[in-house]
Amino acid sequence: MDGTTDRFTGFVRRAHDAGHLVVQPRMGFGELHRMRAGLRAVRDADATTVGTVTLDSYTRCHEDGAALRALRERPADLNGFPLLAHGVPAVRTLLQEVASAGFPVQIRHGTPRPVRLLRAMAEAGADATEGGPVSYCLPYGRVPLARAVAEWSAGCELLAARPVPPHLETFGGCMLGQLCPPSLLVALSVLEAVFFREHGLRGISLSYAQQVHPGQDLEALAALRRLADERLSGTAHHLVLYTFMGVFPRTGRGSRRLLADSARLAVRGGAERLVVKTPAEAHRIPTVGENVAALAHAARAAEAEAESAAEAAAGSAEGAARWSPTESGLYEEARRLVDAVLEPGGSVGACLLRAFARGILDVPYCLHPDNANRSRATIDATGALGWSRAGGMPVAPAPTAAAAPVTAGQLTELLGFNRRRYDGRSPDAPYGRAS
Repeated sequence: MDGTTDRFTGFVRRAHDAGHLVVQPRMGFGELHRMRAGLRAVRDADATTVGTVTLDSYTRCHEDGAALRALRERPADLNGFPLLAHGVPAVRTLLQEVASAGFPVQIRHGTPRPVRLLRAMAEAGADATEGGPVSYCLPYGRVPLARAVAEWSAGCELLAARPVPPHLETFGGCMLGQLCPPSLLVALSVLEAVFFREHGLRGISLSYAQQVHPGQDLEALAALRRLADERLSGTAHHLVLYTFMGVFPRTGRGSRRLLADSARLAVRGGAERLVVKTPAEAHRIPTVGENVAALAHAARAAEAEAESAAEAAAGSAEGAARWSPTESGLYEEARRLVDAVLEPGGSVGACLLRAFARGILDVPYCLHPDNANRSRATIDATGALGWSRAGGMPVAPAPTAAAAPVTAGQLTELLGFNRRRYDGRSPDAPYGRAS
C-alpha cells in the first residue's frame, strides 16, 4: 500500500487478494466504554472484519442538545454513538486505541447534511465513512435535494483535502432497502461514486443490497462491477454487498438462512465486503455478542462457498440453476440510466438535480418532495424484482406488468416476501439450500 492509499481500501484489497470476504456489522452504542468493547469484540471475531461506529439518530438529525442530554442521563437508551456529544478528542482516543491498518473502522451516520459530521470524523482519524447526496437524502426526511448535493459536495472536498483522504462508500445501492429494482440501485451507486470522484475522493466502494432473487442479484453485481470499472478507471474501488435490508425473518432459523445466503451471494458475485444483519434485528437492537455471532456465521458460509460453490449453492440441479445469473439486460438498463443522467453535462450534482426534477431518476414508493414517485415496482411470477410502471425513466416495465396500481395490501405482501419465504422455506426454495 502506498502513502496515498487509505487504510480501509488497503485492508479490503489485501483481504480479497488472500481469498477472504471482509464482513462488517452495523453497530453503535452510546457510551465510550461500550463502543470500545464492541469494536474490540468485532476485531477479535472469528472472521476477517472491519469495525463500525454507527451514529445515533439525534446526532444524524443535528439535535446536539438532545444527544448531549441523552448521553448524560440515559446513555444506554441511545440507538447509536453520539460522536459530537463525546467530542473529537475522545473519539480520536477511542480510534487510536482500537483501529489499525489490520482493523480499520468506518463511521456510519445517515444525514443529508454531513459537513459537520464529516469534519469531526476526519479530525478524529476515521478510516472510512459512507452515504451520498441522493441515498442519504431521499429516504431520510424532507431536506431539499439541492441542499444535500451542496453539503455533500463541500463534505467530499473537505475529506479530499486530508493528506490521505478517508475511504467513502456509496449508499445508493441500498435505496429504501427493498422494492427498488436492481438497475436503479446499480445506477444510483455508480452515479454517487462518480460524484465522489469528481470531488476528489480516490478510495471508493459501491454498495448493492441483496434483494429477492439470487440470479437477478448476481446479474446486478456483475453490472455494478462492469459500470464501476468503466466509470472509475484509475480510482481504487470495490463492491460491498448488504444483507437484505427489508422486513427480516422473525425466526432465528430463517434469519440465519438469509444471512448465510447473502454471504454466498457476496462470494459468487465477487463482492469484497459484506455488511451483515443479525437475527435480533427483527425485534430490537442487537448486542455485541449477537453481532459477533452474525459475523462468524457469515464468514463460515462465505468460506464454505469459496471452497465448494456447487455444494454450497444447492443439492440439486434446480437449486444450482437458481444461483445462475439471469440475463435480463440489467447492465444495459443501468447504463441507460447513468447515461441519461450525465448526458446534459456539467457537474454530477447538477445532473442529479436535473434528473430527479425531470423524472429521469424516480425511486418507487419514495415520498420525498424532490422525487417524482411515478414509478412502481413489483415481484413477478419468477420471484424477480422489476418495474410495473416506469414513470419518466428510460426503462421498460415487464410485459406482463399489471396496469392497475399496487394497493396498500399488495404492497404489504411485497414487503413481506423474503420474511415469509425464509421463515417457512423448503430446502429447494430460491437462494439455495437451508443452512
